[in-house]
Amino acid sequence: MSKPVLFLFTALLLGSAGAHADEHYVIDPLHTFSSFEYQHWGISTQRGRFDHNSGFIDLNPVNKTGTVQLEIDVGSISTGSELFNKIMVSDNFFDAEHFQKILFHSTRLVYSQEQLSQIEGNLTIKDVTRQVTLEITDFKCRFMILYLKQACGANGYTRILRSDFNIGKYVPFVSDEVTLSFSVEGIRE
Repeated sequence: MSKPVLFLFTALLLGSAGAHADEHYVIDPLHTFSSFEYQHWGISTQRGRFDHNSGFIDLNPVNKTGTVQLEIDVGSISTGSELFNKIMVSDNFFDAEHFQKILFHSTRLVYSQEQLSQIEGNLTIKDVTRQVTLEITDFKCRFMILYLKQACGANGYTRILRSDFNIGKYVPFVSDEVTLSFSVEGIRE
């Protein structure tokens, strides 16, 4: 199984410099998207996304600690094809009738010098939980005039094997390895 994992949201850790207490951020569902890509019969890269994401980030920038929780609504899958959306939520793949959420809960934030570089945690798909590591590729915080509050945004990715989560139908014709990517914004409460 690959080492990477999702939830760059913890990247919000660097929030405001000098703070000693935890900072609580609510994930902005209008600016947070989870996407995936895989190889289809070895001839093209196919992509899709989940449009409904929610959760929170609690950060302590001074201690470089925090917690990230992300909840992804499986039924919000968007592949660009209504037919394919139905196939993906069927019991052949995500089985959205019985497993409506994909969950991520962080266990550790990893820094490279002063920059958040990874988030380790547990990813649950179809009631199967695996440890993953989210590679953080970008992280920024600033005061957002739009909200009149501090906000943080991050991007990251991880790679998983579908078969590890009981969604391995059509392997090897459709690649077992899937890249999960995340773009997240959180607004400080």
